[in-house]
Amino acid sequence: MTEPGSNPVGYIYGPVPSRRLGRSLGIDIVPAKICTLDCVYCQIGRTTEKSTVRRKFFDVQAVLDELKSKLAAGIEADYITIGGSGEPTLNSQLGSLIDCIRDITSIPVAIITNGTLLYRPDVRAECTKADLVIPSLDAADAETFRRVNRPAPDISIEKLVSGLVQFRQEFHGQIWLEVFLVDGVNTSPDEVEKIRQHVECIRPDRVQLNSAVRPAAEPGIEAIARERLEAIARQIGGHCEVVGAAPEARTDRHMLRTCADVLSMLKRRPCSLEDICAGIGVTRNEAVKHITQLLSENAILSERQGGVTYYCTRPD
Repeated sequence: MTEPGSNPVGYIYGPVPSRRLGRSLGIDIVPAKICTLDCVYCQIGRTTEKSTVRRKFFDVQAVLDELKSKLAAGIEADYITIGGSGEPTLNSQLGSLIDCIRDITSIPVAIITNGTLLYRPDVRAECTKADLVIPSLDAADAETFRRVNRPAPDISIEKLVSGLVQFRQEFHGQIWLEVFLVDGVNTSPDEVEKIRQHVECIRPDRVQLNSAVRPAAEPGIEAIARERLEAIARQIGGHCEVVGAAPEARTDRHMLRTCADVLSMLKRRPCSLEDICAGIGVTRNEAVKHITQLLSENAILSERQGGVTYYCTRPD
């Protein structure tokens, strides 16, 4: 596990183009992959530490210093997005971090969270400091929740839904509720109807349907055709929209990037994580997933230089 107070690959990534947030400057405040869930569709991979214990992972000042440096370099973004490699609300310094971000920039703050800890008053209070919160609701009953999200033992669907309902009552910013659909698990008319009923109680500003457009934690999780997603959006009604669907024509190149692309780049020269993201057009999370796989296969090495971690291929 990453030692408290440090992050070998940095805290800030991007800005990256986001389907929902425009140019998103990301802040990763939880080590990969510490989460309250182990979702079958997660593009980062399997959860390595399933936890509901909030704690300090990194030094807030170190995060802020890196953010200040990025902003001073002239980086522009539509949102500063707190999320990353684990569940961000597990970081007990989330609220103070947002307060400090407010002191140095007027860029709106978004939080991408699975919403499982919003039943806690302290987590709700800290999340109300953001401008936009994007929580998840992928199931409407305990069995589907177990199959799709594989929660920690002390997390239940009842806690998740009640936390979302309470948060809506306390938060005056935007809530965009993400529903990730796994074909054959939470896509039947009955399952969708139960989700719709929860949505009515939660009252988000938007509901956004997503599907596996990138490699998932478990094999066999496939993208769902846009026509089906649009039909489900109509069933849910209200402000429901499709944000992730199977491409209708040719797949975008970055969706097809694999570990081979990373390895090919590293054969030419050592690269940092940011170099890899920029070089092959993937998000930081995707790059971390490929790097982790290559390291586990002993295909590449990592070394620190000038405070930056660089990756390179092993000598022949």
